[in-house]
Amino acid sequence: MRFSIWPSTQQPWSDILEVTRYAESTGWDGAYVADHFMGSGDAAGGPNTPTHEGTALLAALAAATERLRLGSLVFGISYRHPAVLAKWAASVDHVSDGRLLLGIGAGWQENEHAQYGLDLSTLRGRLERFEEACEVLVGLLRHDVTNVRGTHYAVTDAIAAPKPVQQPLPLLIGCKGDRMLGIAARYADVWNAWGRADTIADRMAVLDGRCAAIGRDPASIERSCQALWFITDDVARADELIARSPMAAIAGPPERLADAVAAWREAGVDEVIVPDFTLGQGRERLDRMDVILNEVAAPFR
Repeated sequence: MRFSIWPSTQQPWSDILEVTRYAESTGWDGAYVADHFMGSGDAAGGPNTPTHEGTALLAALAAATERLRLGSLVFGISYRHPAVLAKWAASVDHVSDGRLLLGIGAGWQENEHAQYGLDLSTLRGRLERFEEACEVLVGLLRHDVTNVRGTHYAVTDAIAAPKPVQQPLPLLIGCKGDRMLGIAARYADVWNAWGRADTIADRMAVLDGRCAAIGRDPASIERSCQALWFITDDVARADELIARSPMAAIAGPPERLADAVAAWREAGVDEVIVPDFTLGQGRERLDRMDVILNEVAAPFR
């Protein structure tokens, strides 16, 4: 299994850089950034939390690191035109010398769309737009000339050079819904979702079924997941933190966290992504990263 860090974009650039470079120097496998323009109503800091922009961060991290795989969790297609995103991705893959993982999703956060005048669309509209976007991205990143004439996008005799260093540049699709999993079965090289092992196993079963329906080997899609991590020796407190968390979470001392990782592995997860959101600040956060890597992750790598 691989273990990657996910530094919050709602912290100073210096902290994002520190966490990412520390991860590289201590043996983590990758680093991810989110793609939002502001906090959501459910976020700890609320919608007014200052938030850095994802494409700029990934380009900067590509130049500031040498080994880590770098990915997006995930670029919202509702505000990222796929042709422009393909050009960006190819360039950043060159900057990173072939270390980019292009993560995309259909978009969901209402307040940023409303404030910036972006079309979130209906659920059906988002799904249709997302599927067309995948066709555009795969075409431009992997083929000499691309033609797509859909409801949402039209590219005509389109070229995109230079191509990425990686051929193919891997495409990650983040989703949980049955219809989105059908799109992932067709286009994804990596599938990602939030969830503890039981949720992930359930969604993987649907993904596998969608693969079987189109004749694709499910094993050709890597699987990654994430949850909030709370490190505490107080088991009662750990249970409380899990129960109160608005997002999937694991909690407890290292041995209990290792049990959660073992369950993910049993479900078929290839990569565990650790948000730094609950790891503290400064030296405390770096120490907790060491605990995760050395006392939890080590037996699974």
